[in-house]
Amino acid sequence: MTRNQTTKNQTNQINLTNEIMKLTRFEDLDCWKESRQLTRQIYEAVHQNLNWQRDVRLCSQIQSAAGSVMANIAEGCVRRSNKEFVQFLFIAMSSAAEVQSHLYIAVDQGYVSKEIFESIYKQADKTARIISGLIKYLRSKQTRSTT
Repeated sequence: MTRNQTTKNQTNQINLTNEIMKLTRFEDLDCWKESRQLTRQIYEAVHQNLNWQRDVRLCSQIQSAAGSVMANIAEGCVRRSNKEFVQFLFIAMSSAAEVQSHLYIAVDQGYVSKEIFESIYKQADKTARIISGLIKYLRSKQTRSTT
């Protein structure tokens, strides 16, 4: 490999790293994309069951919790510091757990089948795990920048 090719490869790697590190829209975050899917699944499940729709309180709570996951990721993303972003991510992760808890009520009341329960529960878990990974990453950036 020539020196020119080596320099070009290094430049490409630097550009790729910079591109990955640049985050300009919350919609680009995997955790937000997964939370959107979670919200979609909740709304579909509620829409498919008239009895659940009549349980206005539970219906409202689970839809609100799912929407809160998305909203807190988005709101945290536009904050000025990683510390603030992390606070919003913790709230989002808590909202994902709230969705899971409400799902137990829904399955116990016969509003969703065990299969739908499992699917939505797994989506909430997947979303929370991705959020957790982002929190760990952002915290490691905070630690490095303060030392």
